[in-house]
Amino acid sequence: MKFLVIILVCFFSSIVGSICGIGGGVIIKPVLDATGLMPVTTISFLSGCTVLSMSFVSLYKNLKAPGDSSFDRVFASVLAFGAVIGGILGKDLYQDLIGKLPNTDGVGAVQSAVLAVITLGTLVYTLFKKRIPTRRISNKLTVLLIGIFLGVLSSFLGIGGGPVNLVALSYFFSMAAKQSAMYSIYTILFSQISSLLFTLWKGTVPPFQLPMLLLMILCGIFGGYAGSKINRRLDDHMVDKLFTGIMSLIIGICFSNILRYL
Repeated sequence: MKFLVIILVCFFSSIVGSICGIGGGVIIKPVLDATGLMPVTTISFLSGCTVLSMSFVSLYKNLKAPGDSSFDRVFASVLAFGAVIGGILGKDLYQDLIGKLPNTDGVGAVQSAVLAVITLGTLVYTLFKKRIPTRRISNKLTVLLIGIFLGVLSSFLGIGGGPVNLVALSYFFSMAAKQSAMYSIYTILFSQISSLLFTLWKGTVPPFQLPMLLLMILCGIFGGYAGSKINRRLDDHMVDKLFTGIMSLIIGICFSNILRYL
């Protein structure tokens, strides 16, 4: 039963994450935290691995899609390089938090609180974004700094990139929903690679079951594949509606998790 619950959560989260560009981890992490099936540190690590596999497959499928020539590789590379730096900084911050708090419940409470605030802010922005004037930043240093910020949040929360990526890409670069989803996944891929390598280098991999890791990675792969195919059939309005519904659900789960940990 435990394996079935985790498989279903990871698979459907990866589908939605691929469609919306939120990485899937923003759903996997709080939902699995709520189930209490694994320690917080293990969930963060496995969630990151799942998101990494999902983002790789999803990005590959999207870039190979016929007729797609809108992807700016130079811009994406600068953003991704920032995400790599941010991924390392975020994981270091996460390990520092673990060392300062007496137990993993405290870590879970902090992560849930930060995620709830970010998700709530994202939801508000999404609902009113038509009234908010956006910008078109092209300065590479600024793009790099934005990538670092997104990478820190991605790595620290163990969610991949989540909704904050889409808000940043929409506001700072005036991107539509489907376009920002692709760049978000690109950023997620590199931030999670750096986060994983940093964890392995530091030797701070939490205890986990190997079959569980393999199953979650497979869910990320198949979910990313399915989500990328569905994404091409949806317009920006439908992607926005799905994104808004998921954000509302995540906010409720996060506040429930905060109360449970405390």
